[in-house]
Amino acid sequence: MLTNEYVKRVYAQVEKRDGDQPEFLQAVQEVFESLQPVVEKHPEYEKAGVLERIVEPERVIKFRVAWTDDEGKVQVNRGYRVQFNSAIGPYKGGLRFHPTVNEGVIKFLGFEQILKNSLTTLPMGGGKGGSDFDPKGKSDAEVMRFCQAFMTELCRHIGQFTDVPAGDINVGAREIGYLFGQYKRIRDEYSGVLTGKGLEFGGSLARTEATGYGVCYYTAEALRVLKGDSFEGKTVVISGSGNVAIYATEKAEQLGAKVVTVSDSNGYVYDPEGIKVDVVKQIKEVERGRIKEYAERVPGAEYHEGCSGVWTVPCDIALPCATQNEIDEKSAEALVAGGCKVVCEGANMPSTPEAIAVYQKNGLLYGPAKAANAGGVAVSGLEMSQNSYRLNWTFDEVDAKLKSIMESIVAESLKAAKEYGHEGDLMLGANAAGFVKVANAMVAQGVL
Repeated sequence: MLTNEYVKRVYAQVEKRDGDQPEFLQAVQEVFESLQPVVEKHPEYEKAGVLERIVEPERVIKFRVAWTDDEGKVQVNRGYRVQFNSAIGPYKGGLRFHPTVNEGVIKFLGFEQILKNSLTTLPMGGGKGGSDFDPKGKSDAEVMRFCQAFMTELCRHIGQFTDVPAGDINVGAREIGYLFGQYKRIRDEYSGVLTGKGLEFGGSLARTEATGYGVCYYTAEALRVLKGDSFEGKTVVISGSGNVAIYATEKAEQLGAKVVTVSDSNGYVYDPEGIKVDVVKQIKEVERGRIKEYAERVPGAEYHEGCSGVWTVPCDIALPCATQNEIDEKSAEALVAGGCKVVCEGANMPSTPEAIAVYQKNGLLYGPAKAANAGGVAVSGLEMSQNSYRLNWTFDEVDAKLKSIMESIVAESLKAAKEYGHEGDLMLGANAAGFVKVANAMVAQGVL
């Protein structure tokens, strides 16, 4: 609930201007609730209009993407890039290709990215982009033509010192390769303008694994510090079966847990013996198939239609790694009823406000997305560093840096939570710690 008058006034202004963007309003409200003790302690933020400025993107780019399918028919999609805040570094954030993409979704993701990037301690501002294009069911040639058309416009607005996009949902190695090739062709330069690149042309080892590994490193550290516990012997429920979910499953199992579910947009599989990551990788990364095929290949595994049922599976730890608002109040209550004690978010804003209230009411250890899933952008930042130095670090070097960053996010979140009177609150701590760094930079740089 918003009680601070400054915070209430700015939120009302956002509501009036962006009332047709529910995801963005949800993200702003969740952050603003955490920031009330911060702005009370720092009146200079109100004087400098920090809240008014941080919720208004520095630039919103919307453009037409026309391309030709394999039948020779012209298709038209919408492209977006929201350059939200550059106070602490060039805009940084992924590109999402999905039918649900619209300006409000991109703005919510970009707003979250400001604080997430700040938490990594690396010099990166917040941005996000994408299109309502759906790569599913498209040939490689169609995806290539779309990516080339998309980059033909986007290349005017990005650069290694201005804005460095990466991948997100449905934008993996294939798409990044096509986008990078088109940028290079148009701009006639070979620079680190995109992250998530192939290892052959400037990518970083451990980038593929980074978000999934990162959420497990974060969860492990939060468990250690707050509960004196670990993944060892725990049952874990994971949603999704894309990049984040696959590598969260892999790392959780390496840390001694048993992951029993993965899912996609059609349904979920339950494997009481533990999910076999190599099978999921074959289905999703190689064959680009549906997760129901897992149950056809693994004896004893069950496939269930519909996604929400995954949260009814009894577990100790839940790692939502699919999409926004996948856990509502009913699903959160199902998790609690099934014995869940920990929820750390691998996807962006996967829990509704009502679900978060259930976690807090029942004393669950809750790690919010902007902190728990920061591993992907952290290694993207490390990829930028390697590109600037013109060198490559080993997998172990990058992985060690990733683990250190995720552990420092837990520490900084807890430090901020204590400073602002909410000891042990990882959500408030993450919002406060990420915000203060950006706010101080905005104040120092004047009214921009």
